[in-house]
Amino acid sequence: MKRKLPPLNSLKAFESAGQTGSFTQAGEQLNVTQSAVSRQVKLLEDLLGKQLLERKHHQLILTEAGRILLPVLRQSFDQIDFVLRGIREQQTLNKLTINVPPTFAHRWLIPRLSKLKQQYPDLDLTITTKSHDTLSSSSELHCAIRFGDGQWDDLESEMLLQECHIPVCSPTLLSSNPSLKHSLNDTTILYVLKDKKRFQTWKHWLMAANIDNISNSHSIEFDTLNLAVRSAMFNLGVTMADKNMITHELASGYLVQLMETELVGTQSYWLVNRTGQSEHANIAILRQWLKQEIILSNPEPTI
Repeated sequence: MKRKLPPLNSLKAFESAGQTGSFTQAGEQLNVTQSAVSRQVKLLEDLLGKQLLERKHHQLILTEAGRILLPVLRQSFDQIDFVLRGIREQQTLNKLTINVPPTFAHRWLIPRLSKLKQQYPDLDLTITTKSHDTLSSSSELHCAIRFGDGQWDDLESEMLLQECHIPVCSPTLLSSNPSLKHSLNDTTILYVLKDKKRFQTWKHWLMAANIDNISNSHSIEFDTLNLAVRSAMFNLGVTMADKNMITHELASGYLVQLMETELVGTQSYWLVNRTGQSEHANIAILRQWLKQEIILSNPEPTI
C-alpha cells in the first residue's frame, strides 16, 4: 500500500514548532531560519486543509487538529530515533539506560543493584536521576521509574511499589524515651518538605492512628527524605518514612517502627515506557528483576 504522507521537513517543522510554541525556537532546534519553519508549517496546513497553529502575539497555539497530530508525530519520531540509535550502537544487545527518582535510586535501587549485575553480568546499565530527563524529551532513555499516580501523557505505566508510611526513630532514642511506643508528645518531629510546604503525611497518619494532635513537640524540616531518615538514625527525633525506602535501616536495627498503624500513601513508584514502543529485551529483564526484588522485600506483594 502506497503511503500518502506530507514532506518530512514539514512534519518535523510542525512537531518542533508545536512543542516549543515558537517558530524562532523551532528554527534553532532544526538549524534553519524562523521563516523556513513557518513556510514548512504553512505547506503542511495547505496539504491537510486544516490550520494546525494559531499565531497569537508572538506565540503559537495548537488548534484542535494540531493537538491531535502533535503527539502522534512526537511518538513516531521518538520511536524512529530509538530504533536508529539501537542499530548504530547495538543497544539491543546489552545497553539499558533508565531514569529514576533520586530517593528511589539511593534508598531502594542501589542497595540491590549488585544482584542485578550478578544475574546479568553483561548488562550495560546507565542510571540517571535528573528530574528533567524524561522519556518524552530524551530518546537515549529506554524506560524510567516515576513517582506519582501513574497518569502520564504518552506513557504506559505499571505500578511497582505503593507508599506505606510508618513513624520511625533510632533504638537509642526509643530506649531513652520508652513512652514513644504509645505517645509522640514532647519529642522532635522531623518533617519532609515539598515545594516549601510540609508533606501532609504526618497529618494523615495521625488521623489513621486516631491521634488528635501532637502536643508540645519541636520540629525540624528537611527538603529530602534522606536527610530526615539520617537525622532520625542519629537520634534527632521521629520521622515519617515510606517503609519501602527504609528496609535496610529497619532490618539492620538502625531504625525502629513506632506504633503499628501504617498509612498507605496516595502515590506509588511506576515503571514507565513510551506508548506503543515494542518491548526492548533489556526492559523485560529489568521489569522481571524489579518484580522479583519487590516480592522478596515484601511478604505480601504490592504489584
